[in-house]
Amino acid sequence: MELKQTYLTKKLLMRKRIIILIAFIIVGIIGYNYIYQDHRTIENEVAEYEITTHEIALRFLENSKRAGSKYLNTTIEVIGKVSEKDSNAITLDDKVFCQFTKAIQNTIAHDSELKIKGRVIGYDDLLEQVKLDQCTINK
Repeated sequence: MELKQTYLTKKLLMRKRIIILIAFIIVGIIGYNYIYQDHRTIENEVAEYEITTHEIALRFLENSKRAGSKYLNTTIEVIGKVSEKDSNAITLDDKVFCQFTKAIQNTIAHDSELKIKGRVIGYDDLLEQVKLDQCTINK
């Protein structure tokens, strides 16, 4: 009788260990997938908002917290004229700074109007500019 109880106790203990091991494996897989998610490709996303440089700058000037909660980390298309140009960045109307992942074409002229899609990463109070990254030029 005692031998039978010991056998059943060992069997139950082994089942508990197997269940705990399976739980750890599942938690490990979920944790790994959460930490190492695929990166967003802004170029392939559809823009949530289409807005001019003056409108978005005005919204951040009026209430930066409300504008930040609406636009931060969203994909937008912004329309404006080129005021500054670098090898991988463009500033539109001195209000929106657009950072590109690839080098920009030299054919873009100063004061030409562009529609640029990118992700809003913040607002610079000092320069009073909205910052976008992963930008692409849409004609």
